[in-house]
Amino acid sequence: MDEFTCIRTFIKVVEAGSFSSAAGETSVSAVARQVKSLEEELGVRLLNRNTRGLSPTDAGRRFYERVTGISNDLENAVSEARSLQEEVKGLLRVSLRVAMGTTVVVPELPKLLAQYPELCLEIQLTDERQDLIANNIDVAVWLGHLPDSHIVARRLSRSQRIVCGTQAYFERHGVPHIPQDLPQHNCLLYTAATFGTRWSFTKEGEYVEVEARGSIRTDNGLILLSSALADIGIIVVHEWMVRQHLAERRLVKVLTDYKVNPRPGDADLYAVWPSSRGMSRKVRAFVDFLLEAFARL
Repeated sequence: MDEFTCIRTFIKVVEAGSFSSAAGETSVSAVARQVKSLEEELGVRLLNRNTRGLSPTDAGRRFYERVTGISNDLENAVSEARSLQEEVKGLLRVSLRVAMGTTVVVPELPKLLAQYPELCLEIQLTDERQDLIANNIDVAVWLGHLPDSHIVARRLSRSQRIVCGTQAYFERHGVPHIPQDLPQHNCLLYTAATFGTRWSFTKEGEYVEVEARGSIRTDNGLILLSSALADIGIIVVHEWMVRQHLAERRLVKVLTDYKVNPRPGDADLYAVWPSSRGMSRKVRAFVDFLLEAFARL
């Protein structure tokens, strides 16, 4: 009997809690034989069997913990190898952060769809992390620290926040040269969780914190960006969000001698997808597209 098949069956039994629940279209007796064969091969009992059901022994629990990751890795490797022969077509469900999706991804989509005309994208814009499996999401973009399991990730961009505004704004109100100048400026404030009204900076070991005040407060990064582009005030923003605007001089960086201190929630930007599904050809194509889009910034 194929050893890997027996291992996969054992994993299903542990997760289902019984032979019958794990059987599916296979007979219960076949499932029981596979687990017994695995126990005989290893020379150790893996499951406790009693009238209340099944539970792993100490050896069974340790074996389950080790082989689950190996089984997933092997299935993913098989899936990825097969995906190389697939065509990039059909529906791909994507979840993107609002500002990133609007400012970086959507403008680049014509290139992706021209390359893969049979690909159909269902795009959801949200800054909330959603359960990829429960919400049937094929690939998402997350900002911040990642869980240790159940997803695969590729970093798209490192986190770096800057202070910027338009040349027209600075011509009218002057350019801040040190953080202590900011209270005399219209600082547009991001009010999402963990973000407050105090902006902090470091320079060669010096720490500076100032109270920022302004005419607009919002939990939407696009509103802040649009307001800054309309010459209303100064913003602190992730650099990847405004690289094109900086390159075209629609926005100008200030306080470049200072580092904007990270806030809780600040971290790198990642493309993520469920590890249990492997990497299909569609997901691979979209992740490669994201990597190229951020590389061009």
